[in-house]
Amino acid sequence: MRRRNSDILLVALCVLLAASAFAAPYVTSLMLVIRAAGLGGPLAHVAERAARAITIHPVSTVPTRAGAIRTRLYEPAGGFNRAVLLVPGIHAAGIDEVRLTKLAMDLAGAGVAVLTFGLPDLQAFRITPESTDLLEDAMYWMSGQPELAKDGKIGVVGVSFAGGLSVVAAGRPRVRNRIAYVVSFGGHSDLPRVMRYLATGQEPQVEGLASHPPHDYGVAVILYSIAQAVVPPDQVDALRDGVRTFLVASQETLVDQGRANRTLQRARDLAAALPDPSRRYLTYVLERNTTALGAVLAPELDHLASDLPALSAERTPTRPSAPVFLLHGAADTVIPAAESVFLRRHLGSAVPTRLLLSHLITHAEVDESASTAEAWRLVSFWADVLRR
Repeated sequence: MRRRNSDILLVALCVLLAASAFAAPYVTSLMLVIRAAGLGGPLAHVAERAARAITIHPVSTVPTRAGAIRTRLYEPAGGFNRAVLLVPGIHAAGIDEVRLTKLAMDLAGAGVAVLTFGLPDLQAFRITPESTDLLEDAMYWMSGQPELAKDGKIGVVGVSFAGGLSVVAAGRPRVRNRIAYVVSFGGHSDLPRVMRYLATGQEPQVEGLASHPPHDYGVAVILYSIAQAVVPPDQVDALRDGVRTFLVASQETLVDQGRANRTLQRARDLAAALPDPSRRYLTYVLERNTTALGAVLAPELDHLASDLPALSAERTPTRPSAPVFLLHGAADTVIPAAESVFLRRHLGSAVPTRLLLSHLITHAEVDESASTAEAWRLVSFWADVLRR
């Protein structure tokens, strides 16, 4: 099936290349999707040749109310019309996370300048109102740089929890007229609802969407955040150290399985040295027992203070004026796809919104196995973004 899909897309590419200039965003988007999905064969060769050369600038900083925050600029050769602020989700590596750097390079190869911007609290496995403030600061600063924002506006692409926070920040009065578009890639609409799903597995029903058990990664993040509510004070730091070690091991599996195994063993060693109840809870994490751990966490969710307006688009009084693009994996088990459905409903007709729930997407990355129809829907989605 994969070879057949590639052949069909190759024929379609030839047709597009022979078509009018109207097809140009679709050709660029098709090349972007091919590179992001890692398709092999002749398509990959064509897509790599079509990609712009990229200059990856040294790490720099953006000024914010919390001080200078690390950034990295990916600049396409031949100039660009639009620059985007690309923000990773919860990951210790921040702007150095391998999937984020690949996405930045794929977008830059499509002719978009990309400034990656890591939120310190998300790197520390915390979702806080301060992150939304820093996003607002970064949007304001970047849109004021004439070499990046040639028309005084920028695009914003937020991944995972940074997607929902980006929608909130883009609606704030100081920046809302400086934003060309916002892409929420696997983002949330209401943080308390996502937290309840991760802890209980209870997911609001949306017609056409199946329910899925929550991913153990998200449940572990909740334990890290509210450890002080479930263990004695003298056990909090040690429990968080063990959970953090597990989360880092989970992230390392994408880069170096041997290193991930060693890090995971350190987490097991930490668990063995802990007293109860910390040992029991960390063991739940290590065994990926989301049911048992969720039962411990669910009664304590109020300690997250996740209902603050700065953390959820559904709870904030302002909305973006720019188009909002909602891209979500249909079977996402960290932030359910229903969240993007709810966000579109919340934004309503006042905000131009496009929603794509795709089986070509996992939580926050492109999967190579899907139907040709799925691939074309994703191509059309990104074409709509890239023409802005």
